[in-house]
Amino acid sequence: MKLFIIRHGETFWNRERRLQGQEGTDLDEKGIRLAEVTSEAMRDIPMDLCITSPLLRARHTAEIMTRGRGIPVIEDPRIEEIAFGEWEGKHCMPPKLEIPADQWSVFFRDPFHFVPPKGGEAITDVIRRTAAFLKDVLSNPLNQTKNILISTHGCAMRALLNPYYDDPGDFWQGGVPKNCAVSQVVVKDGRAKLTVSDRIYYRAEEDAWQAIYAAEKKAE
Repeated sequence: MKLFIIRHGETFWNRERRLQGQEGTDLDEKGIRLAEVTSEAMRDIPMDLCITSPLLRARHTAEIMTRGRGIPVIEDPRIEEIAFGEWEGKHCMPPKLEIPADQWSVFFRDPFHFVPPKGGEAITDVIRRTAAFLKDVLSNPLNQTKNILISTHGCAMRALLNPYYDDPGDFWQGGVPKNCAVSQVVVKDGRAKLTVSDRIYYRAEEDAWQAIYAAEKKAE
């Protein structure tokens, strides 16, 4: 079994530096283009199944990635993005910052101690539900010889892959995955191994979440 985990393309709220956990907008023009470039680069990799977050931006990315393949596309809410509760849609960067700067800084600087806003999730909540999702995928006997595309989100992607990083205590692994970054997990003889991490198939450009993460690290 091979899993190809992709973060969705850029969205309008990414560009505006607004938080989009379990709400948010669709892909913008750049996001569509990045997904199309990635799809074209991976066209020779056979895929048997796609599992996507039901959120629009991930679902749209999945539709672009599977175009012309004729494979099933299944939604699973366990790989939705972290919920930001009452922060959803608010600006998270100066000069329009609309959330508590100190609390938001902890999200990147010390994510395991991030205290979520009302209605939001902790990092451990996301790790728990993505782990349950992954366990079901890996244990399904029908999946054992399949190549599976998983379309998800930045924080959810880090949570899903957390057990396979050399240092799981470093949640962000240097930053949020770039839009349409792809990681690969190979499962052989019941053991899963991360073989590709955060590969992009387009010319490296500024990524909205990377810019946010870099700003937070600089402020430390």
